[in-house]
Amino acid sequence: MNAISDFQITKKWPAQYPDRIQLYSLPTPNGIKASAMLEETGLPYEAHLVSFSTDDQMTPEFLSLNPNNKIPAILDPDGPGGKPLPLWESGAILIYLAEKTGKLLPSDALGRYEAIQWVMWQMGGLGPMSGQIGFFHKFAGKDVDDKRPLERYVNEVKRLLGVLDQRLDGREFIMGDEYTIADITSWPWLRTISGFYEAGEMVDLESRKNVLRWFEACMARPASEKSLNIPSRD
Repeated sequence: MNAISDFQITKKWPAQYPDRIQLYSLPTPNGIKASAMLEETGLPYEAHLVSFSTDDQMTPEFLSLNPNNKIPAILDPDGPGGKPLPLWESGAILIYLAEKTGKLLPSDALGRYEAIQWVMWQMGGLGPMSGQIGFFHKFAGKDVDDKRPLERYVNEVKRLLGVLDQRLDGREFIMGDEYTIADITSWPWLRTISGFYEAGEMVDLESRKNVLRWFEACMARPASEKSLNIPSRD
């Protein structure tokens, strides 16, 4: 495929600007990662809303790009070798955009892999464990009489927040003085835990002073503020 118009997903979400990165997303914690990264790097992009209320993520067009039916996904018309690149999984998108632009990822090998390990830490731990709290505290799982599943996920998120709080002791951001994809991958989940899931007290978030300070610094960035409404739900 040599043009993004060759991709089936563009039949449902036509590209008004086919020379720009196409973002297929929703402002959930994982979706916000991609939009925040695009805003931080300044790459030109076009955002398309994938509505869960109408099961857009299950349509043949979306599945043709991401068979895992999750957001976010991107289609870069100028990928490696100048060919279009379809890409999904928020962590992979962050790493790809960082390498494409040379931004928000340390250039030295040691720093690069250290930052990537914190991306993987969020992808394998903080994100999915927080999502389970959302299910068992906020959504259908709250009606389950057996509270052991909720307790398990609450305790694990508490542990993970302790790991993050220790890492941030004496550091402005996860990698030190510089804001990186290690930060972008995690702060949207902190926002959801304390906000939408209403579970901040449950996981003792107020006791994690380093995490709270870091979270406020991440949220105060103009790109972060803007990313919360990309793509617009209106």
